[in-house]
Amino acid sequence: MDDSYGKQVVLITGCTQGGIGHALAKEFAANDCLVVATSRSLASMEDLREDSRFFLQELDVLSEESLQRVVSNVLEKYGRIDVLVNNAGVQCVGPLAELPLSALEQTFSTNVYGPMRLVQAVVPHMASRRKGKVVNVGSIIALASSPWAGAYNASKAAMHALTDTLRLELRPLGIHVINVVPGGISSNIGDSAITRYNQMPEWKLYKPFEAAIKERAYFSQGTKCTPSEEFAKKTVAVVLQANPPACQARRHLTFRARKKRWLHVETTSWVC
Repeated sequence: MDDSYGKQVVLITGCTQGGIGHALAKEFAANDCLVVATSRSLASMEDLREDSRFFLQELDVLSEESLQRVVSNVLEKYGRIDVLVNNAGVQCVGPLAELPLSALEQTFSTNVYGPMRLVQAVVPHMASRRKGKVVNVGSIIALASSPWAGAYNASKAAMHALTDTLRLELRPLGIHVINVVPGGISSNIGDSAITRYNQMPEWKLYKPFEAAIKERAYFSQGTKCTPSEEFAKKTVAVVLQANPPACQARRHLTFRARKKRWLHVETTSWVC
């Protein structure tokens, strides 16, 4: 077992270079954390390979076998997981009335069931120590639905609801749950969405709207979007607080999220 005394062990999903997870991994490492950076391919994190602060692991959040292997490897190496960051996700664009149900299912499998698999695998270890943090990366879009991204909107809304419940249920076990709500953050999410979009069948009812549908993939990547490094710096500072807030809304497009989430979270916390 490696010597990790005094350093927090952080497991992050979706650390492909160019994405939010990669920026978070580098920022946690800059804050003296030991970072387990995961992605479906080690090649997508090649720039981190020679840095001893990182423990790189291939992880497919759709695979229970892959997940259990990674958690086992981390516990064998460090003996614990202090912070779990559920960041891996996919965007899906297309009109709901014609969107293949397989695309809807894949979006929910990755964005909802994937994080919950990690939660169920990691929480027992945190609970045994009565200490830990679960960070779920949501999206402002969960609170402000828009056309052409219904599958993604719904998956993030579902994750927000699950995160709220987890916060209430895990509190007695000594585990903090933080919902991070990004607005427009510079990342590779648009390019990934277009790659998936190009595999969709040709629209029948919505062919005249195709340009607008494809443009939706880059909605969060406008000129006002926040650099991922800036987002990561402020997010990590909050997560590493002894008593982090329930919700962390960051940058462009997040004012509505801050207002609505504060009202909802404060009410549910008070009721319970």
